[in-house]
Formats: sequence, C-alpha cells, structure tokens
Amino acid sequence: MKVILLKDVKGLGKEGDLVEAKAGYARNYLFPKKLAIEATPSNLNRWKTKQKVAEAREKKERTEALKLKEKIESLNLELKGKAGEGGKLFGSITSKDISDALKAQYNIDIDRRKIELKDNVKTIGTTEVEIKVYPEISAKLTVKVSEE
Repeated sequence: MKVILLKDVKGLGKEGDLVEAKAGYARNYLFPKKLAIEATPSNLNRWKTKQKVAEAREKKERTEALKLKEKIESLNLELKGKAGEGGKLFGSITSKDISDALKAQYNIDIDRRKIELKDNVKTIGTTEVEIKVYPEISAKLTVKVSEE
C-alpha cells in the first residue's frame, strides 16, 4: 500500500516521502497515529503541489544563500582587542564577537553557532573563519584583529 508520510518514521522514510508500506502496518499503526495518509489520487495531487512549493522555496533560499556567501567573502571584518607583548590578546575573540561585529559593521545577522572557529582567536593578525550559510554552502570570512 502506498502512503504519504506526515512525520519521519524510523525505518520507513522522512516527512513528505511517498513510500510503500504493508497494509496492516499502515492501517493499524501509521494511520491511527497520524504518521501517514493513504496515497489516494486527491492526496497525491495535494502532495505534488506541496512538493513543488517546497522545491521553489528551497531554490529561492539557496540563491539567497549564494548571494550572502559572495557578500561575506568580499568583506574584511576588523576587530580590536587589548593585547600584551608578542601580540597575545587579553581574553580572546569568540564566534559571538564575530557575529556581533558583522551585525554592527555590515548589518549582516548571522547566528554565532553557524560560525566555525577551531579555537578562539587569541593573537593579533588575520584569521580566516568559515561560516555555514546554508547546508552544503559555506563562506570564508577574513577577520583582522588589531590592537586597541
């Protein structure tokens, strides 16, 4: 029996998938728990339109992410910190500091969890930081840390 999954079902598929399930499993488990609906012609039409809308939204988000990637890669972010001898900072520059500086200097709002720092920046100089803009799309941002 063909069913359309309304939620992720372990061992069967993800939400929105059209899958083949055994009739008893579908009638006794999937349908009562509202995990799936039967793939009738009207449900299939509804499913196809939802798929088209989702694909269009995905394409739009992806193009916006590519534009944001290009914009981020063209930027040079400058941060200042108090430093001691040898260019070592008192404290460090974290992903939150980078996120706040992007918002303040360029009005680009990026969640700090999407900024991938191997270690916090602890010295004066230039560092390249990777920012996850979208799944499978990441941008490299040049961060220049100078002394106050």
